[in-house]
Amino acid sequence: MDKQILIDIVNVKMPFGKYQGQYLSDLPVSYLEWFNRKGFPPGKLGMQLSTLLEIKSNGLSEILAQLKREYRK
Repeated sequence: MDKQILIDIVNVKMPFGKYQGQYLSDLPVSYLEWFNRKGFPPGKLGMQLSTLLEIKSNGLSEILAQLKREYRK
């Protein structure tokens, strides 16, 4: 996996919806699961959200915490 994808996940903010303005990495799993059921948005944002769901669903949130400390702008 490209590390830049993970760095982007901790720096990009949700551009719309209920959690507009929140960092993608801070979105709750329930919201990501909702997208999984309804369909992720097309393009890069959809890929980022689906990647984030995989990370959080598999108990790998510590990776995100480390990236936040190192790379959050």
